[in-house]
Amino acid sequence: MEFTNLIKSRHSCRKFSPQEVSQDLLNELIEQAKLAPSSRNKKPVQFYPLTDKSLLEKLSLAKNSGSDFVKNGAAAIVVACDSEKSDVWIEDGAIAMTYLHLAAENAGLGSCWVQLRNRTTSTGSDSSRYVKELLKLEEKMEVLAILSLGNKA
Repeated sequence: MEFTNLIKSRHSCRKFSPQEVSQDLLNELIEQAKLAPSSRNKKPVQFYPLTDKSLLEKLSLAKNSGSDFVKNGAAAIVVACDSEKSDVWIEDGAIAMTYLHLAAENAGLGSCWVQLRNRTTSTGSDSSRYVKELLKLEEKMEVLAILSLGNKA
């Protein structure tokens, strides 16, 4: 797809068909997102692809509102950054998320960004910490967002 048309056609998708997304395709999207630039080429961004329905259900509880649809996606990619590698991990992670969105659209998938930093769960817990603990990530990892993915309904 021509790049301008790709950008114009991409929109947030929160309704997905039940069709699965292959691990190979998820890996391909991640490889494309790894091409995103980062400050001083530090590459602090890590990607955690998930397809397990029980984990997607738990991820859908990561925010007080605006994350419920994650349980209906075929997959999710959690984007976290090593805060010890870069002091501008937020910007680096946001650029990588944008690449993920465009890669998903180019592959014909729908996607939606679930922003977690500075957000809370319905119980008032920190959203990023909730996901960090759910995935058992190292303390230095800062969870930025979840990209919910699937075939568009």
